[in-house]
Amino acid sequence: MIARIIHWSLQNRWVILLISAVLLIVGIINIQNNPVDAIPDLSENQVIVFTEWQGRSPQIVEDQITYPLVSNLQGIPKVKNIRATSMFGMSFIYVVFDDNVDIYWARSRVLERLNYAQRLLPSGITPSLGPDGTGVGHIFWYTLQAKNMNLGEQRALQDWYVKLALQTVPGVAEVASFGGFEKQYQIVINPIKLQFYQISLQQILQKVKSNNNDVGGRKFEMSDMGYIIRGLGYIQNITDIENIELGSYKGIPVRIKDVATVQMGGDLRLGIFDENGNGEVVGGIVVMRYGENADKVIKAIKSKMSDIQKGLPDGVSFHIAYDRSTLIEAAIHNIQSKLMEEMIIVAIIVIIFLFHWRSALNIIIQIPITIAISFILLNLFGISSNIMSLTGIALAIGVIVDNGIIMSENAYRHLAEKQNHHS
Repeated sequence: MIARIIHWSLQNRWVILLISAVLLIVGIINIQNNPVDAIPDLSENQVIVFTEWQGRSPQIVEDQITYPLVSNLQGIPKVKNIRATSMFGMSFIYVVFDDNVDIYWARSRVLERLNYAQRLLPSGITPSLGPDGTGVGHIFWYTLQAKNMNLGEQRALQDWYVKLALQTVPGVAEVASFGGFEKQYQIVINPIKLQFYQISLQQILQKVKSNNNDVGGRKFEMSDMGYIIRGLGYIQNITDIENIELGSYKGIPVRIKDVATVQMGGDLRLGIFDENGNGEVVGGIVVMRYGENADKVIKAIKSKMSDIQKGLPDGVSFHIAYDRSTLIEAAIHNIQSKLMEEMIIVAIIVIIFLFHWRSALNIIIQIPITIAISFILLNLFGISSNIMSLTGIALAIGVIVDNGIIMSENAYRHLAEKQNHHS
């Protein structure tokens, strides 16, 4: 069989050359389209389910959220393992699937089962899926440089402008904000006044909730004209909260300002974010979507940040805290230079030892074709160009040329034997 293939190849050299050229061109196209990253993604194929229940102890979260969810997530097809963690006010469930399972198919199966398990949870508790990223998806960190803005204003700018704009970049799964203060209206209640006016805490919660809402009306016709009636009730400032009526005491309206103090403050923080010991900063972490090209996504992020910069207030700018593209470009450039060095050294050694340029060319031309075919296989199996995959190709350069050297030497030996036989 092998002899027939060799004989056919020798009889149809142009066909073999054409096939080699096609493989080389297709390989070059695959090299350009292959995802590039510095490190391989060896994380498990998992879906994270996050549930928040503020103020509850880990044991209650475990009994009423984690255990019911884990019990109902059992039985999903192609699940390898399910792990769970319960902590104060939060529950994390990690559903690990088989490696060959599509991540978005896995997320849809988990979401289907969560819709069924929702009825087993306490009222008002809704589990949510984590971002479709991995443990090595943190590809870009940035901070805001804004000396004329306080931490609350910086966090509001990050959450309501910068974050929303960066999430539109293709390949970005999530932008996680950090640092600063999350602004909120705070009602500091005086319990003595509550007791005096005979008002409960539940009444205050209900009144604030019901008075922070718009209501719809209907069309009203008057003088041959139609008017759309609606009620505007969203809270705009502190004064709106202070004037919310809670009830009456001896015919006098009791408002929130009579029993409490309303102020603008920050949400409870469990830590701070400091940069290089120069004080607190506000910024974000960009998480890449599963299977995306890290280098391409980072370039798109930087392009988007230049557009966002135009809309930032005066004196506000971005500062890059971590940029993986620097590591990616350095690693890829180093591997590429080593590949070129190996190819040149191998070519020189082959020419010196064989001392026949046609035989040497036959061996040398195998190197770029083999590397091109390797990238076709990398894309076929969904493997990115990283330190491990490119180093494997570099280490295989010697193996690539071995077969050519052996075949050339064997051909020379047979030719020499025939010449000696005829002589």
